[in-house]
Amino acid sequence: MNQVLQLTAIIEREDDGYVSTCPELDIVSQGDTVEQARMNLLEAVEGFFQVASQSEIQRRLKKETYVTPIMPTVPIIKSKKAARVKDAKAA
Repeated sequence: MNQVLQLTAIIEREDDGYVSTCPELDIVSQGDTVEQARMNLLEAVEGFFQVASQSEIQRRLKKETYVTPIMPTVPIIKSKKAARVKDAKAA
């Protein structure tokens, strides 16, 4: 009998595609679209559970994973467009 786990998928844009990560298992996949990256990650995670030993699953499966926002203070980044407008006004 199978059970359903609720795991996390983090999907990020990278160049012309998307990279998807399951942080609870440290499994990564990719795809051309967000949905494709999600489905490819789901397939990779299910494949891991099919072939991994019980000890490997226990070693890699994190019991607690938190996804929470952080608000770092960073220097103001000026866009190239803003710099060109400033340079054009100075000329």
